[in-house]
Amino acid sequence: MTLASDVLDALGRRGWTIGTAESLTGGLVVASLVDVPGASLHVRGGVVAYATDVKASALGVDAALLADAGPVDARVAQQLAAGARRVLGADVGVATTGVAGPDPQGDHPVGTVFVAVETPEGSAVSAFLLEGSRADIRTESVRRALELVLAELSATGR
Repeated sequence: MTLASDVLDALGRRGWTIGTAESLTGGLVVASLVDVPGASLHVRGGVVAYATDVKASALGVDAALLADAGPVDARVAQQLAAGARRVLGADVGVATTGVAGPDPQGDHPVGTVFVAVETPEGSAVSAFLLEGSRADIRTESVRRALELVLAELSATGR
């Protein structure tokens, strides 16, 4: 089984759905989920909010936070996950934001990634400094996002 399959199975045990809000991964998280047969039972959809203003307008990230902290921030990731839940009508929201490269963004070096998950029972955010090419960073970000979702579903499923 794949990590995406494991996430969908965990969602199925709770009767929950999932939605994504993605920046640096550009839809790869939701794509990995919908690659699994039967995903439509649990995947509500995904929003790719690549531009900073779209994070605010489409997903409700606080514009003042974006202006102050920029889009690469743990609090932004949390608000993206909450926005995915709200906008997509999902039980679980997962979000990615960061710098895939090739250039740093502000004070954030290439490989800086924040992943957040929000469920009806709790939330989590993780920060990573990943290495490799742009493609490597994006692929690893998807893996880390799915792992965080699975960890949250395991923690809340007790």
